[in-house]
This record gives sequence, structure tokens and C-alpha cells, in this order.
Amino acid sequence: MAIELGKPGVDGLSEAVGVLREWQYDGTPMQLHPGDLGWFWRSGAEATAAAVRTWSRDGQILAVGLLDGPGLLRLTVAPDAHRDAELAQQLVEDVTEPERGVLRAGKANIEAPMGALIQDLLSEDGWNADEPWTPLRRDLTEPVEDPGVRIEVVGPEKAHVFAAVHRAAFNGSRFTDEGWHAMAAGSPYIDARSLIAYDHRGNAVATVTAWSAGPGRPGLLEPMGVHPEHRGHGYGKAITVAAAVALQELGSSSAIVCTPSSNVGAVATYRSAGFQQRPEVRDKYRDAQCLDSSITSGAR
Repeated sequence: MAIELGKPGVDGLSEAVGVLREWQYDGTPMQLHPGDLGWFWRSGAEATAAAVRTWSRDGQILAVGLLDGPGLLRLTVAPDAHRDAELAQQLVEDVTEPERGVLRAGKANIEAPMGALIQDLLSEDGWNADEPWTPLRRDLTEPVEDPGVRIEVVGPEKAHVFAAVHRAAFNGSRFTDEGWHAMAAGSPYIDARSLIAYDHRGNAVATVTAWSAGPGRPGLLEPMGVHPEHRGHGYGKAITVAAAVALQELGSSSAIVCTPSSNVGAVATYRSAGFQQRPEVRDKYRDAQCLDSSITSGAR
């Protein structure tokens, strides 16, 4: 059977989220997580559906991609299809040719599991390795310590507080309380938790969202941020530990997170919260000249 590229639509998002849940397991390379779709859901179900691509054979989804912006495809592959030659070749052709509706022409990045065959084929096709990211993991089969600060689980009435801290923590963020409500209405949020940390004066100082992929599977932290007026007091560590507690309560086997290796402060924060560094990962990227030359020469 031929491999079919699809756009699931709003009605098909639950199936895409479901396979992403099934594909999460401890020991796998860092990959697209249902929480990544959940965080994107802050833009609404329709926008999320428009950003998702699936690749299927005989009705079975083998790969899921999230267009996290017009020039970034975050892609993962079913565990038993990492070295599937037919799938990898189809993926490369679909991401290379703009008319197929995956990536636009010009500069682009692809995030894919390290060790998957598509990594090799993209390199052969002229894609280069981008800046390194550091995945980190905390085992949740052992007890997790108390975070040491007041933690609140966010409900609809505190969405505006969560949004305000997030906007302060991330330069350029336009996250709103309406975005939180949209995110919370998505299927990935069924077993997720948004948390706020408070200082001793009652100020909201840090936020995080913890995404479970189901019992016995790794859960994801995405995103974690500390208000700039309250940095340097251990609140990043505290909210990260609180996220690990929440994921443990949800039955997750581990907590995972990934941050640019250049962000040494973030790496140090996660390590202080009991996370262990894992081997670095890198996106593949092409620049505009690479694509233009391939078009001129008649290559795919």
C-alpha cells in the first residue's frame, strides 16, 4: 500500500493525539509528544488541525508532524517504523516539495527523532545539523520531594494569572487567558495540569504545564517560565519539582523536557530539580539557497 499524506481536520485530531500517546516510552529519543499538540492548541482546535500532518499506510498512522510555524516541522515516527525506508523516502519528498503542503519554500527546519532513517536521508539531501538542544529526564518511579513553595493548580478562574506570568517570562509572548481556555478544551489537556508557584507574599512567580501521555509513559513539561522580577530565588526549580509531582500523580513513568543547550541557566535549573541530561539532539535545516539550487538542477 502507498503511504498517504493527510491533514486530519478537527475531527481527526483525537486519533493523532492517541497515536502520539502510544508512541511514548522511556528510552526513546526525544520526540513529538501529545503535550506539544496540547500547547499548540492554545491557538484553537481549527488552527491545530491545520498545523498537523499525518502519514499513513493501509489506514495506520506511521508518522505525525506539527507545523510549529511555517518553517518548522516537528515530526515523529512510530517506534517500529524508524528505519522504514519507504516511509522515510516519502517523508523527505513531501517536506522537500512545497506544493505538497507541508513546508514552504526557502529556509526550514525539521525536528525528527535521532536515529530515524529520515535523519540520514535529509543529510544526503543537503540538510545540515542545527544548534544542539538538551533533553532532560527525571525518573518518577521514586518519591518526589515537596517543592517548598505554595503551588496552585490552575482552573478557569486563575487563567488570567497564569497567562500574565507566562507573558512576563517569555519575551514576545502573546499568550492570553482565552488561549489557556482554548488549550484546556483540547483533548491532550484531559490529563494535563497547569501550575502556578507563589512566593511567601502571595505573588505569582512561576508557571508550568505538565502533560501526561497516560499511565506508565513519559510526561512532558511545556512550557516552564519564571517571572523576571522573581528570578534567582529558586522558583524555577520549585515549579519544575511541582510539575514532576503532578505527573507522578497522573501515573507518568518519567518527566521529560528539552531546552536549547545554549540556555545554560535552564539546563542548570532542570538539573537542580533532579533531571538528568540525555544526549543532545539537533534539528535538520536547509537555507533558501539549498532549496533554490535543487529546484534549478531538477532534483526533487
